[in-house]
Amino acid sequence: MHIPEQALLLRIFIGESDRHGHVPLYEAIVLKAREMQLAGATVLRGPMGYGQSSRLHTTKILRLSEDLPLVIEIVDGEEKIEAFLAELEGMMGSGLVTVEKVRVIQYGEDRSRAT
Repeated sequence: MHIPEQALLLRIFIGESDRHGHVPLYEAIVLKAREMQLAGATVLRGPMGYGQSSRLHTTKILRLSEDLPLVIEIVDGEEKIEAFLAELEGMMGSGLVTVEKVRVIQYGEDRSRAT
């Protein structure tokens, strides 16, 4: 698989307890990205954060620790990211989605350099 040097970084900010049907939303997003053959997806779990409601979510408060903030990052070409955004729209009820231009320096292993 190849990613163009000039690509897009898609960031999706959601809560750990957000769901899509019967599965966690983050899992549904990653599986959809894989199904659509995007280059890769990473889910990052944050120890603390807040969103539009200003309600603090942190590992320090036991009752809130089940809904920690998650960030899903996906990098690929503009065409693939735009197609994925159309799918994502129907999956998300709330959260924050951002897109920014990035320059891809390396993706995967350069097998010509392997010894």
